Amino acid sequence: MNDVKCECGHVNPHGTVLCEACGKVLDEQEKNNKELLDMRYEGSARRSQTYNKTIIDKIWNFFSSVKVGIWLIVITLVTSTLGTILPQKMYINLPPEVYYEQEYGWFGKLYYQLGLHDLYGSWWYLLLIAMIGISLVICSLDRVVPLYKALKAQRVTRHEGFLRRQRIFGVTEHPEEKDLSVIKNHLKERRYQVREENGDLLAEKGRFARWGPYVNHVGLIIFLLGAMLRFIPGFYVNEDLWVKEGETAVVPETGEKYYLKNNQFILQHYDKDKDKTFEKAIEQAGQVVKNYQSNVVLYERVSKNLPGEKPELKKLKEYKVRVNHPLDFNGYSVFQSSYRSELKTMSFVLANKKTGQSFGEVNIDLEDPKATYDLGNGYSVKIINYFPDFEFDKNNEPSTKSRLPNNPAFVFQMVTPDKSKPETSFVAIKQTLEPLGENTYKMAFQGIETKNVSGFTVRKDSSLWVIILGGIVFMIGVIQGAYWNHRRIWVQNKSGQIWIAAHTNKNWYGIKREIETVLKDTKLDIPEDQLQKESMDKEGV
Repeated sequence: MNDVKCECGHVNPHGTVLCEACGKVLDEQEKNNKELLDMRYEGSARRSQTYNKTIIDKIWNFFSSVKVGIWLIVITLVTSTLGTILPQKMYINLPPEVYYEQEYGWFGKLYYQLGLHDLYGSWWYLLLIAMIGISLVICSLDRVVPLYKALKAQRVTRHEGFLRRQRIFGVTEHPEEKDLSVIKNHLKERRYQVREENGDLLAEKGRFARWGPYVNHVGLIIFLLGAMLRFIPGFYVNEDLWVKEGETAVVPETGEKYYLKNNQFILQHYDKDKDKTFEKAIEQAGQVVKNYQSNVVLYERVSKNLPGEKPELKKLKEYKVRVNHPLDFNGYSVFQSSYRSELKTMSFVLANKKTGQSFGEVNIDLEDPKATYDLGNGYSVKIINYFPDFEFDKNNEPSTKSRLPNNPAFVFQMVTPDKSKPETSFVAIKQTLEPLGENTYKMAFQGIETKNVSGFTVRKDSSLWVIILGGIVFMIGVIQGAYWNHRRIWVQNKSGQIWIAAHTNKNWYGIKREIETVLKDTKLDIPEDQLQKESMDKEGV
């Protein structure tokens, strides 16, 4: 495809409708057209409207379409909405393949199979975000490059057809010699950049407003880049961390470099006698939490450990983590988000069912129960099976939902000197079964001891500054395009006549009022709004 040379001497890219330099109509089909010129891209050649042969051309043309970009955004919004119907996998405690079908039936199973359970981390959601970014880049390049070239190449003296087909156009037959100098001075007073060539004038201001939409695109691209950075490990962390009192746990997503020890959990409630403001709330709700905090110690690993080896830790700081008062270190923030109480130990007594005589107490550490508890004098208790979070499965067999001691159950074997064979008992909370027949002895429940567990949220967002930068750039583009407009006024001497034409990308009322101000103190006629005139002619006004 060859370039097109205009009679003014300027060489235009193939597909150009208006000569970039003089504005002459180059398209043969447009030459006899009396309609106003489409000045949106200065009649310049856009790649998407010129080339359509190779696979690269087709890909470029696909992503350069505004409709495609809008549909990609709509699809992304719809899928993002679907991701809020059911909880995402980071908010569930069971394996997702079990949880969704168990809780929501066939719909939950379909939800999981479609990958909606991990929507924002799924490859196809990332692909949608990437496609929106590609669309923004190609849409911008397809338009901004030819527009920039056309505006840079424009000459002062423009073709007659170009001037006649501007929306604002007028001719004065007998101008005075001083009129051009008066207009020139008035234009400069209005802060126009005035160029002069062969007695013709081109006054222009606010060209930077034309780049507003493309600055918007740059801001959106930066914003999307920041959003995609969140999927790179280490850039964005939002993990839950549960630490029991007295225990030390590794801080997630830190490469096992930092550890957190929970020395004490403190829970405080409002006292209705002291806190009169909350008196009614306390009467209605019972107890109202005033403060919950964890007194913690932050450690840093200073040794390079082998797998399974206890790390050597260095104390960094002590801190009282409270709601909205996180522990901050090295870009991470540890928030106090929740708390709970877990069963720590359970106590039982081996007793005779009929007489109630006790033969010893068994204290079971629910996190690390012993296999055998010797009570002396030939009495002992063995734990045959332990279910920390007891439930009956589909086959009505005892099983555990998790390793947390939320609902502990035991299968005990009771060894006594008067029985040749040990007796077996299944004991759960408020439930005792004797699967091998009635027993003489029983494991009588004595009591429990609980331990507080602090719930933390570990956050780090290294991409936040990129997202903020994208938002700032986007708003700059909005302001740039909304509060300024690109105005051009051509004043040309054609065979003793003064031709005046004007164009703006928006606010035609404003440029018409401005032309009236510029032509003040001259004998020149005010140019007409040809679009408005045509409308009035059609209506018979």
